[in-house]
Amino acid sequence: MDVLAEVLRVSGARGALGVMLKAGGTWGLWLDSFPGAALHVVSRGTMWLHVTGEKPLQVQAGDAVLVSPGTAHGIAGSAGVTMGSCDREEAARALGDGRALRLGSAPAQTEVIVLHYEQDPEVRTPVLTSLVRPMHVTARENAQLGRTVELLAAELAQPQIGTTAAINSIVNLLLVQFVRAWLARHPQEQPGSWLGAMRDPVVRDALARVHAQPEHPWTTETLAAATSVSRATLSRRFRSALGQTPGAYLTQWRIDLASVRLRDTDEPVESISSAVGYGSPHAFSRAFRRARGTAPGEYRSRLRK
Repeated sequence: MDVLAEVLRVSGARGALGVMLKAGGTWGLWLDSFPGAALHVVSRGTMWLHVTGEKPLQVQAGDAVLVSPGTAHGIAGSAGVTMGSCDREEAARALGDGRALRLGSAPAQTEVIVLHYEQDPEVRTPVLTSLVRPMHVTARENAQLGRTVELLAAELAQPQIGTTAAINSIVNLLLVQFVRAWLARHPQEQPGSWLGAMRDPVVRDALARVHAQPEHPWTTETLAAATSVSRATLSRRFRSALGQTPGAYLTQWRIDLASVRLRDTDEPVESISSAVGYGSPHAFSRAFRRARGTAPGEYRSRLRK
């Protein structure tokens, strides 16, 4: 079971090109209330990432850095630059015209591709939303990521037939490659986050089983047996990795699955309740109401208004 692929699929995590930046001289841009997670990819030169409460982070050519949704942050040409606010309307016009947003007064020495990643608002499993601090992968840590960045830059530099489709595919590929590289190189970072939990083989194995068979009547005991550890070990490591019990996570994922099906299909509530592991519609309705604050039928009606 490819847990990352399954969670990204169900959570509807999709990427989009935000803006292309070409900057030179003294420049800085503050990005508050940034939509979704932001992946900044430096294709040329050097930039500095500024996040409140963190030391400025140098990001060099071929590097990429992922910032969680809702994190106010800035990018600049040096560590001590005063940053101005982003002109979103001008950025949107530049993107629509297929041109780069230019910053600073000197000839461009730095080029940055800013990508957005958002997930389905009906899915509460925090794949990209629980990151404690920015995730940074350097060019020397993953050559494959660097080649994909070069491919994206080439598509942007010379648009042709199919470029839009190609960019969309490359943007989503970059997220997977980025996470893969980060997990391989930074095993001790991001405790308490969903992505960080992937570094614990016991938790990863348990998650794989939950996501492969969410309808199975899992208990902490049976899940521990399936992963060949004790109940106490699984509970301790699961809580350390994700901040919740295996049972709480299972319920959250089942409700996520049900929410998407209630919105996107006409399946009866009884069928959905069985498909996500509840023995009766009544038990499902009770669990759903606790999680979403409303009954499944009312939830479906509200989303379709």
